[in-house]
Amino acid sequence: MNNFRQYEDAIAKYHKCLSIKTLPVFSWDFHHEFLEEIKNSFLDISKLNSIASQNKWIQNSWDLKARLKEEVIVVTDPKLRIVFASYNMVKMNGYTASEVIGKSPKMFQGQETDLVVSDEIRNAVLLREPFEKTILNYKKNGDVYACLIKGFPVFNLKGALSHYIAFEKAS
Repeated sequence: MNNFRQYEDAIAKYHKCLSIKTLPVFSWDFHHEFLEEIKNSFLDISKLNSIASQNKWIQNSWDLKARLKEEVIVVTDPKLRIVFASYNMVKMNGYTASEVIGKSPKMFQGQETDLVVSDEIRNAVLLREPFEKTILNYKKNGDVYACLIKGFPVFNLKGALSHYIAFEKAS
C-alpha cells in the first residue's frame, strides 16, 4: 500500500509543477463543438476536392475553406441531383447532408417560394450561366427563410458540364 501512496504523491508533485490552465466543465461542450466544426470542415473540403479531382474540374477562384465558415455549399450533378451538401446545412435549414443527397434542390421550395425567382434560377441553369438570387426556402421544420444563392456551372478540363455548385446562406 505504501508504494501507491508514493506514486500518488509523485504524480501530485509533478502536476503542481505544470503550468497548465484548467478549463471549467461547462467549457468542454464549446471545445467539443469547435473540434467537431473543424473536423467536419476538413471532411467537407476533402470531399469537395475529391469530387473536383475525380471529375477534372477546371481551376476556379473559390476559396472553399473560407466559404464553409459562413456559407453552405451544395453540389449537384448536371441533372440537378444533390451529390454533396456541407455539414453546416443543418444550422441553416435543419437538414443533414444524408437527408438531401440524391434529391433535387426543389425540396427546399414550397408555397411561398416566388415562382419568378425560381424560373430565373432555372433559366440560368439551362443557359449554364452563374446566378445570384434570393429565394424563399423552407426549413425541415416548415419555417420559411430567405436564402441567398450564388450558383455556378462547373466544367471539366474538356469543357463539358460536370456539376453545379451553389454557395448559400440565410439572408
